[in-house]
Amino acid sequence: MTKSDPIFDAVTGPGSPFEIGERGGMRRFVNAPSDLNQMIERARAFGDREMIVEGDLRLTYAQGFARRDALALMLDINKGDRVGLCMKNSAAWMIGYLAILARGGVVVAVNSRGAPSELAAMLDDVGAALVLADGDRAGRLREGGYAGRIIEAQDFPMEASAPLDPVEPLAADDAAAILFTSGTTGRVKGAVLSHSNLIHGIMLMQLSGVMILHSMAQKYGTDVETLRSHMPQSSVLQVYPLFHISGMGSAFLSPLLAGSKIVVMHRWDPEEALGLIAAERISMFTGVPTMLWDVLNRAHLEDADLSSLTNIGTGGQALPVNLLDAIRAACPQAFMGTGYGLTETSGSVAQAVGEDFIRNRAAAGRVLSLVDMKIDAPAGEAGEIMVRGPMVMKGYWNRPEDTAAVLSQDGWFRTGDIGLIDEEGYVFIVDRKKDMVISGGENIYCAEVERVMGSMDGVAECAAFGIADERLGELLVAIVVATDVTADAIKAEVGEKLARYKAPGHILFVDEPLPRNAVGKVDKIKLRAMWPDLAGA
Repeated sequence: MTKSDPIFDAVTGPGSPFEIGERGGMRRFVNAPSDLNQMIERARAFGDREMIVEGDLRLTYAQGFARRDALALMLDINKGDRVGLCMKNSAAWMIGYLAILARGGVVVAVNSRGAPSELAAMLDDVGAALVLADGDRAGRLREGGYAGRIIEAQDFPMEASAPLDPVEPLAADDAAAILFTSGTTGRVKGAVLSHSNLIHGIMLMQLSGVMILHSMAQKYGTDVETLRSHMPQSSVLQVYPLFHISGMGSAFLSPLLAGSKIVVMHRWDPEEALGLIAAERISMFTGVPTMLWDVLNRAHLEDADLSSLTNIGTGGQALPVNLLDAIRAACPQAFMGTGYGLTETSGSVAQAVGEDFIRNRAAAGRVLSLVDMKIDAPAGEAGEIMVRGPMVMKGYWNRPEDTAAVLSQDGWFRTGDIGLIDEEGYVFIVDRKKDMVISGGENIYCAEVERVMGSMDGVAECAAFGIADERLGELLVAIVVATDVTADAIKAEVGEKLARYKAPGHILFVDEPLPRNAVGKVDKIKLRAMWPDLAGA
C-alpha cells in the first residue's frame, strides 16, 4: 500500500471516507469520528443480519444491540470509569465491550487465562470498581482477592427496561480501552488506547479491505459496488483471544463495523474449526501459524470444504514459506496476508496482502500509510524499530517511567523489536530486544516465568527461553540449577501463579552454575547453543 498506487490514490483522495490529511505532525484520516461508539452505532443499521454465532446461540445485529442497550442501562457507571472484562471468548464478552463504551466507560480487557492473583492484580492496578465476568472467572477473581462489584454473564439482561440515552461523545484523546502487556522486567503494564488510537487502527484495517475489493473489481472487470452487491455476507472465525489487540480489533470490531457474521470458538480445535468453516461459510480466517499447521496436518484436509475462504491472514510470528505454499495449494481462491503490530500500536503498523505479500514472503508486511517508521541504527543496519502515528498508545496506566522509556515526547514509540526496512517499505523482523517467547501466538515473558521459578525452595538459578518448534513457532523451555525440585512441581507452580500456557514445555536440571556474560547476566545465547546437547544427554 503506497501513495504511488492509483487505487490507493482513489480511495484516500479528497472527500473519500479514507481521506488522509496531516495534523499535529502526523498523517490521519481527516473524516474519522472522535468517539469509537459513534462508529459502533452505525452497525445497528445491519438489523436482521446475523451478528454473532456461538454454539446454539445466534444473534442478529438487532438482537445484539438490544442486549447491548439492556446491559448498558444496568452498568450504572460514569464517563471514564474503568470496567473490567474477564471471560472467555463469547457473545457476552462482545456485548459487554459494547455496553461499556455505550456508557462512556473504559474497557479493561484482562487475560482471562490468568491465575486468580494475576487477574485481581490487573484490575486493582487500574482501579476497576466493576467487572463483567463469566462464572468461572468470577470465582477466580474472588479467590484472588478482588473486592469490587462483579456482574456475571449469566445475569446479563436480554431486553432494556427503558430507552438508552446516549452519552455525550467523548474526545478523541479520551481513553477507550486498557490492554495488558509486559516488558523485559515481566511486570504487567496496562497500555492505554484512546478512541482515536483504536479508530485509526480499525480504519487502517478497513482501508486494506477496500483496497482488496478494488483490486478484485479491477481483476474481474467490474466496479466495486457491483462486486459488493454480489458478495455474500462476510463471516469471520473468531479464534484469537478477545483480550488481545488482534482479537479485539481484526476479529471483532473491524468485522462488526462491516456487518460481518462473527463465529466464536471458545478454544482452538482444528476439527471444530473445519466444521464451522464449512457450516457457517467462513470467508475470513486469521490465525497464528500453529492453527494453520493444525488445519493442514491434523484435520483431514482432503475431506474439508474450504471453498468459502476468501481471506486468510496470520500474524504474531513469521509464516514459514512451506506453510504458505501448502495453504495456497489448499485454498487457491483466498487472498493471503500478514501483518506486524503490537498492543501499544492498536494493531498492525505494517501489512501485506495478496500479491504484495506473495512477492516478498520473508517480510512481516509493508509500512502502512499513516505510520512513520524508522530504525534506530546506521543506514542499512538492523536496529530497534520505532514507529509514530495516530494509532500509538497514550502510555502505560500509572507507569510514567515505563512510558517515558518507550514513548518520546514527539510521539516515537520504541517497539523493542530489531529489524530492517527496505526501499519499498517492507519490514523484516530480525530479533526481539525484549526477552519474550511467542508460543502458539501467545506472548510469554521469560522474566515473569523466571521470577516464579526462582522463588521456589530449592531453586538456586534458572533461565527460561524459546527454542524453535514446528507447530508452536517457539516452545518455552527452562534450565534450572536446583535440589529436591521436580519438573512437574515447577510446571504446577508456574501454572498456578501465572497461567498454564506459561509453564515451560521442557525443563532440564544441571549441576553447574549457568553461564554468564561480561556484565554478569545469564548468557541465554550460550544456553540456546547448549540446549541440543543437554536435551539429548
